[in-house]
Amino acid sequence: MITFSYQARDTTGRIVSGVQEALNEENAVTALMSRGLMVLSLQRKAIASRSRKKVWTVKETDLVLCTRQLATMIEAGISLVQALTTLYEQADPKRQRALRHVVSDVTTRVQGGDSFNEAIAKHPRVFNRLFVSMVKAGETGGLLAEILDRLAGFLEASARLRKKVKSAMTYPVIVIIIAFAITTFLIVRVVPVFGEIFADFGAKLPAPTQFLIDLSNFVRGEWYVLFGGLAGVIFGVRAFLRSKRGKQIWDKWKLKLPVFGPLIHKICMSRFARTFAQLIRSGVPILEVLDIVGGSSGNHVVETSIKGVADDVEKGDNLSTSLSRKPIFPPMLVRMVAAGEETGKIDTMLVKMADFWDEEIEALLDALTALIEPMLIVFLGVIVGGIVIAMFLPIFKLNEVVSTSKS
Repeated sequence: MITFSYQARDTTGRIVSGVQEALNEENAVTALMSRGLMVLSLQRKAIASRSRKKVWTVKETDLVLCTRQLATMIEAGISLVQALTTLYEQADPKRQRALRHVVSDVTTRVQGGDSFNEAIAKHPRVFNRLFVSMVKAGETGGLLAEILDRLAGFLEASARLRKKVKSAMTYPVIVIIIAFAITTFLIVRVVPVFGEIFADFGAKLPAPTQFLIDLSNFVRGEWYVLFGGLAGVIFGVRAFLRSKRGKQIWDKWKLKLPVFGPLIHKICMSRFARTFAQLIRSGVPILEVLDIVGGSSGNHVVETSIKGVADDVEKGDNLSTSLSRKPIFPPMLVRMVAAGEETGKIDTMLVKMADFWDEEIEALLDALTALIEPMLIVFLGVIVGGIVIAMFLPIFKLNEVVSTSKS
């Protein structure tokens, strides 16, 4: 954003001065005229760099919408700078501050002589390597509008897939949190009341009841030890998973999970196929495509396999032969790629595979949601029901408890 100092005449004829922030001189004049001011002089004062120290992130929905709008405007013949200026002006100053900042910086860099892909590459938190590479290919081939339209469609498909996975996981997480809250309340508030009643019996309580009372006493008396240990475990696990070795082990183990393993594998394959297809279709060289796809796979096992494929392709092997050597890639994918190599339509084959896997993922998520619901109900019933039974067990055996206390 550029700051301009100005002198202008207002509607009463009085000369006023001040500062106006804008993308360029034309925008500053337009903004001042919209306020009823007739500009007499306008001078560039400074570039606001205070906000550039902050790392900005843009919402995925905003990025998709802006990409689609930018593609439409460029296809209509509007210049890139004018299109970016329009995006900046229509962004909400309060709700979309990050977007306005990023668009402003990109516009300034483009006006300064940078190419569009060089300008957006300065914001890796917003525009990943896939985005930058496709824009670069579009600028080189003169197909920027078409590439941006493809990018918008790709981002929308990726967002839909993530939304489906998140929505499927929301229900079990909520139920588990509720179960934990109910269990904590019973142990902290209800169990001590029964413990005081049973203490008057003066007899030995059943093992489940005694264990629950001892657990309640420990939680209420040593809660800081419990929370400290829990926090230490969580911190240790997070630190391990963030390490290179921990991430490798976790990514390998995720693919072997009984129910979630096939789901994670299909998600990785769908992402691989769709990303690969979009990059190949945009004219990005295949070795660069494999490098980008490997980095965006989201799983170390898949990334390592893709790097191996890239090494084989660099040595002269065709893509299908290289993929067949890696067990992570399903035979169906290998055959589709081989057919695509023969017909020269690898991108079309990969898009079909990505669509097929997306449908399978959706069906698997629906089945998983249907399976999780009764399992969670049983889990909640066992936890809460177990506590209730353990508390009422001495009452069920009241005769034995009383006779034992009298003797």
